[in-house]
Amino acid sequence: MTNPVVVTAVFVPAAGQHDAVVAALSPAIAAVHAEPGCLLYAIHDAPDGSIVMVEKWESAELLDAHGTGDAVAHLSASLAGMLERPVAVTRLAPIPAGTAEQGQL
Repeated sequence: MTNPVVVTAVFVPAAGQHDAVVAALSPAIAAVHAEPGCLLYAIHDAPDGSIVMVEKWESAELLDAHGTGDAVAHLSASLAGMLERPVAVTRLAPIPAGTAEQGQL
């Protein structure tokens, strides 16, 4: 069995672009939810004005396929000129602790 992979992607909208970034991210979510291996793909507002995407994938291989897929290519194109800096993507590996239900994503 492969271990799931949790990913965070932090989008920092350029001045005045927050709503436009959310509008660009929203259609990608439904497309990615349909991809093999996607267990979680959700966006959240952060207190600093950035938008944080939290993802969970069944395996690194399926995450890699997502990263080279059409949904990511379309999303990247739709965000052109809207971000203050490149998206910061971090892959995380769970360290289970506590209960199985609450100790990991």
